Amino acid sequence: MRITDVKVIVTAPGRNYVTLKISTDEGVVGWGDATLNGRELSVASYLTEHVAPLLVGRDPQRIEDIWQYLYRGAYWRRGPVTMTAIAAVDVALWDIKGKIAGLPVYQLLGGASRDGVMVYGHANGETVDDLLADVGRFLDLGYRAVRVQAAVPGLEKTYGMGGNSHGRTYEPADGDLPAEHAWETGPYLDFLPGLMAAVRERYGYGFHLLHDVHHRLTPIEAARLGKSLEPYRMFWIEDATPAEDQQAFRLIRQHTTTPLAVGEVFNSIWDCQQLISERLIDYIRTSVSHAGGITHLRRIFDHAHLHGVRTGSHGAGDLSPVSFAAALHVDLAVPNFGIQEYMGHLDPWQEVFKVGYTFENGLFHPGDAPGIGVDVDEEAAARYPYQRRYLPVNRLRDGSMHDW
Repeated sequence: MRITDVKVIVTAPGRNYVTLKISTDEGVVGWGDATLNGRELSVASYLTEHVAPLLVGRDPQRIEDIWQYLYRGAYWRRGPVTMTAIAAVDVALWDIKGKIAGLPVYQLLGGASRDGVMVYGHANGETVDDLLADVGRFLDLGYRAVRVQAAVPGLEKTYGMGGNSHGRTYEPADGDLPAEHAWETGPYLDFLPGLMAAVRERYGYGFHLLHDVHHRLTPIEAARLGKSLEPYRMFWIEDATPAEDQQAFRLIRQHTTTPLAVGEVFNSIWDCQQLISERLIDYIRTSVSHAGGITHLRRIFDHAHLHGVRTGSHGAGDLSPVSFAAALHVDLAVPNFGIQEYMGHLDPWQEVFKVGYTFENGLFHPGDAPGIGVDVDEEAAARYPYQRRYLPVNRLRDGSMHDW
């Protein structure tokens, strides 16, 4: 079997996605996700101009060799564009491998380690009452874990507002140029403990409670936040401080027992090696689409398993259904699974992506179709052309740049 064609499909059914199609001389096709939110065309170009010519004529079953060829052979390693492109190829090759074997990918990874994959939904509200109602709606839908975000009094814009998994889907990338939001840490730190207290008072402790800080705090501010949230038994606080400084998490650890999660912006095991090996975090949030595909993500998760760190992969709506399906296969198989983010996708995504995964009683299952279990309607994709969109940026009250 040989690869005969590599095609990049850029489509926007609700939001922009970059999808990779790898075809073989025996008619077996594999699909991969190459979406990088706000920088989609950079990955599309990298695949079209630099990767696709290297793949034609190769044996698609040599997944590890192709991964090493694309990683080592480029000389310029890592980074979000390179690793997202490699991830798309890798997932497509696993999809082909599963179809050849007649097995779902999780069976090729060693089989299921659990009956289903626990996900968390995204509840939010412009007021505390709105947020509490949204949490209740997720619990009624059967969710066992809920992330909560609410508008902070005194701030015009707050991350995480608008949309959620079973209804409107939050999509921060909007506008032909980046929106600029103002941020102030004090009101946020004062407001959040009361918000979590209100959630626990209304609904108790029979479900997991999560929150995303989204890189906005200094290490000592993050330590203060974690300490203040200890009474509410958080499942985790996510991205408490900018993730580049791995040493920062040591300081946070010294001050709080609130579990820490980080990693959605990481591209390789080298970004999180110290965090994991020194047990500075509890959950690693690298995703299949941004960390080199199933092949490399499994290496990160195996390293985490050795050090008692569990998985909690990124799963925002900017990762296509191809990526989410691939993540479910890995989640089902690895022994140290913790939780999977699920934000859902904007309509009319189902016109383009045909999926086999299912949700029941708070758990997802990838299905038992050969490969990853997703197909793509190329004619439907062509009806939704790319639209330039940017993620917002944050500035402090004095106008200086801050982490969004």
